[in-house]
Amino acid sequence: MTDSKQPLSKRSSQSEVDTFLKRASSLSNRPQGRGRLVFAMDATASRELTWSQASSIQGEMFARSAALGGLEVQLVYYRGFAECRASRWTNNSLDLLALMGAVSCIAGRTQIERVLKHTATETEAKRIDALVFVGDAMEEGLDSVAHQAARLGLLGVPIFAFHEGSDPRTIRAFSEMAKLSNGACCQFDSNSPQQLSDLLAAVAVYASGGQEALKAFSTKQGGVTQRLIHQLKE
Repeated sequence: MTDSKQPLSKRSSQSEVDTFLKRASSLSNRPQGRGRLVFAMDATASRELTWSQASSIQGEMFARSAALGGLEVQLVYYRGFAECRASRWTNNSLDLLALMGAVSCIAGRTQIERVLKHTATETEAKRIDALVFVGDAMEEGLDSVAHQAARLGLLGVPIFAFHEGSDPRTIRAFSEMAKLSNGACCQFDSNSPQQLSDLLAAVAVYASGGQEALKAFSTKQGGVTQRLIHQLKE
C-alpha cells in the first residue's frame, strides 16, 4: 500500500488535463480484453455481514466478465488500527474467495483516502479499468478524499461507490467520490444480497467491456444496475 503520509499530488498541468480528456473520450469504445478491477471493502466491525455476502457472491463478477475477455481483481481492505492491505492480482474466483475468507472484520476507522491513493499508484504502473468501493461510513476529511477521487478521474479510473445505510454524510462523500472520478454511486440493502451481486457483476462487465457492454447488461438485467449507467458520462 502507499504511505498514508505521502503528500498530495500537485495541481494538474494542462498536459495532464489533455491526457485525461483524450482517455475519457475513449472509455466507452475500448476493445474487449481482460479487465482490471480493484475491489475495495471496509472491513471494520460493522461490515461483517456484508463482507460475508460479498465473499459468497464475488464469483458472479468473473462469470459475467468471461465472455468479454475475463477479469483480474485485486482485493483491498482496511480494518483495525491503521491496517490497510492489498492482495495479489488474481483472475480466479476461487483465489479471491480464499483471500476474502482469510480476513476477519475488526473495529476501526475508515481509511478511504489510502484506498484511493493505492489505486492511483497501481494504475500508474498498469492501467486499472475501475475501482469498486463497498462501505457504510466515511470518517475522514471530505476534501482530502475528494482530492484523491479527482486524481483517479484524471487517470481514467472511475469509482463505483456502493454504500449501505442512510447516513447523510456518507452518502454525500460517496456521491462526490463517484462524481469526481466519472463513476457512479448506488445504495444497496444488505438484507437483499442480490442487489450487491448485480452491482458487482455490472462493474465487472464495465471493466471488461466498457460502457457499451454495461449498457447492454443493465438493459437486460434491469433493477439496481440501471442506476449506474445513468450516472456515467458519455
